Amino acid sequence: MVRIMLAGVLLALAHGAAVAETYPSRPIRLLVGYAPGGPVDTAARIYAAEMGRVLKQPVVVDNRAGASGAIAAGMTVGAKPDGYTLYFVASPTMTMTPLIQKSVSFKPEKDFTYVGLITDYTNVLLINKDFPAKNVEELVSYARKHPGDVSFGSAGVGASNHLSAELLAQMTGVKMLHVPYKGNSPAMADVMSGKVTFMFDITGTAIGHIQGGKVRALAVTSKTRNPALPSVPTLVESGLKQYDLTGWYGLVGPPGMPADITNQLVKAQQTVGEDPAFRSRMTEVGYDLNVTGPAPLQNRIKKELALWGNVVKTANIEVE
Repeated sequence: MVRIMLAGVLLALAHGAAVAETYPSRPIRLLVGYAPGGPVDTAARIYAAEMGRVLKQPVVVDNRAGASGAIAAGMTVGAKPDGYTLYFVASPTMTMTPLIQKSVSFKPEKDFTYVGLITDYTNVLLINKDFPAKNVEELVSYARKHPGDVSFGSAGVGASNHLSAELLAQMTGVKMLHVPYKGNSPAMADVMSGKVTFMFDITGTAIGHIQGGKVRALAVTSKTRNPALPSVPTLVESGLKQYDLTGWYGLVGPPGMPADITNQLVKAQQTVGEDPAFRSRMTEVGYDLNVTGPAPLQNRIKKELALWGNVVKTANIEVE
């Protein structure tokens, strides 16, 4: 009888352990390195809702804005690797911020568990609606003929739209004045008013300004035209044959996350990516879904660190 009771207890304990190990068994925290209401946060909330549906647990967005996403990245690196803290990361945090900010201590190529890419996004070159240049060639020509008269706004030193414009300047060999702001919104306001000439902005937030006639779109940064802006040429079409840039969002976790949990997240993400409603919501605001596993994400990080490393070095960009 004692043996039977002991066997029952052991069986119950084993069953309890199995239940306890089932992932996920409670809500998942999804870190976002930018403030609520911006493009990264908006995309993350669409994604979180769908991942929660697939995983059958709430995926709760936790905004930890600051340092171009580095604060959220540091929190991810230091989190328990149990799959309950994940990071919806934007490409600048992994491929630009570590090159520019001295205070960043994480290594983007090795300090995370990589789940995969989620979507690509295109930036668009927006110019003041009254500026005389009607295309990129005319903008560059004007800048050559009027040194110091062409300026570009950005969300701050080292922001993705800052480096996008620096790359344009380096490829064309023209000098343009950088005017950094504390975020995209004030930069956009000054492009609209004519205080600065142009800026790069993510397609999803630029569409409304373009359609409202507040700014003009000269080109997109991707190799092919963006479906949300089919009439806007690419920078490649505009004569810059090597200008092929797309940003991206991806999913990473703390280092040392178990392979079975990582694989489950990869599969769940693939399921989300195949959902027609999710694809439609993302496409209509200018995103191009690119759902992958870990290896393509790691390769993308490595490739873009090399690209932006050259741009940052040439432009001598660094912040504390």
